[in-house]
Amino acid sequence: HAAMATNADRALFKCAATWLVHWQKVGMTPMPPTSMSILMTLELLFHLMKDGLFKRTDTFTVSERAWRTQGSKMFVELGTSISVENLIRGIIIQSGNDACVVVAEAVGGTFEGFVGMMNARGKQLGLAQSTFVNPDGLPDPPGQLMSALDLAKLSRHIITTYPQLYHYFSEREFVWHNIHQPNRDLVLGTLPGADGLKTGHTDAAGYGITISAKRGDQRLILVLNGLRFPQYHND
Repeated sequence: HAAMATNADRALFKCAATWLVHWQKVGMTPMPPTSMSILMTLELLFHLMKDGLFKRTDTFTVSERAWRTQGSKMFVELGTSISVENLIRGIIIQSGNDACVVVAEAVGGTFEGFVGMMNARGKQLGLAQSTFVNPDGLPDPPGQLMSALDLAKLSRHIITTYPQLYHYFSEREFVWHNIHQPNRDLVLGTLPGADGLKTGHTDAAGYGITISAKRGDQRLILVLNGLRFPQYHND
């Protein structure tokens, strides 16, 4: 593993079972995580679902703020009600920033209230190099930071804690509002055993991906960020 090389600015490769870091490149320094930080939004939702506060069939209403959210979109419609399950698919498969805001406002009461919950939950989970300012990973407002190590920690936690929800990460496509969008994760279906998790991109931070793959009984997690070309995803 010492011979591994990458064009990514930041990278980290771990075994999920032993939690051994096989290799890292500036993997413990905070960085703009782009849409990979959506994993924190999903973890909070999954956590509350596991506690029985929300069900997949519950519906959340689309506010004007959510409807106006830019970047990659699920294309939610103003004033409509969308099931939690469809919002999960819109967030994971379509990287829907608008869907993230719908979830944030429903779960946190307000956008800002949810951000406070993200930071509190991140501390509970030991994400020591993470600071959250929004639920969607967009660069505005600025200041969203996570290390590759924290993304790997969060991924492992999601995989092990919510096995009944993890299958959404490997779904290959989703249609909403008559718009078909394939999963942006190009590793699915090409890397044996790959079943998640999330891509991300901004002009400033470059392209990134958090990958997990299972080979037999061994699960591996790889985080890459700061790539200049989208080798691993559609964006």
